[in-house]
Amino acid sequence: MRNAAYAPTERTVPTRSAQRAAYDRETVHSILDTAYVCHLGFVRDGAPVVLPTLYARVGETLYVHGSTGSRPVRMAGAADPGLPVCLTVTHVDGLVLARSAFHHSINYRSVVVHGTAHRVTDEAERRTALDALVDHVVPGRSADSRPANAKELAATAVLRLELDEVSAKIRTGGPNDDAEDLSLPYWAGVVPVAPAYGTPLASDDLDPAVALPPYLARA
Repeated sequence: MRNAAYAPTERTVPTRSAQRAAYDRETVHSILDTAYVCHLGFVRDGAPVVLPTLYARVGETLYVHGSTGSRPVRMAGAADPGLPVCLTVTHVDGLVLARSAFHHSINYRSVVVHGTAHRVTDEAERRTALDALVDHVVPGRSADSRPANAKELAATAVLRLELDEVSAKIRTGGPNDDAEDLSLPYWAGVVPVAPAYGTPLASDDLDPAVALPPYLARA
């Protein structure tokens, strides 16, 4: 049985606000499982590159979506033993407004993953990963859509990144104003930020007989 927490490393211990770091799997997984987009960082020709893309977690593995012609996919396929990357995911939960400009901040939950990405070549694993990518965005959707055909699979690539060197960092609470600023006549507090989902809009060419699936129905 795996340990309940990831082991801190030199790269995963923050140099500032270290008390906000977390390494337990439950916290890390909850942050990863409730976001849609990650940012994948790597070095190309000596310069840093950061790309936004979709991802999904399956156990202790992250699968990252890409096209067969994308830079990280080509590099991960060519490199031996893979492509060193840094992957990040962030939620913004609130705008923290302090009395002083210096102490303005945000409440957030973030995860940083360091490791080596490998291109998934096994067909069964790739199909599992692609289903997970679809279901990560809308749970249940992969079983309610046509699977990718051979041509689509040939144009789609997936990178695999193991969750080994991982940390979360979280800020909660209100502003940290200096004591001498508490009497200043400026509003201070937190403006909550949360995702909002609108009513699903059917495609113009959708057969009227096709009902809204239960997983999209919201009270």
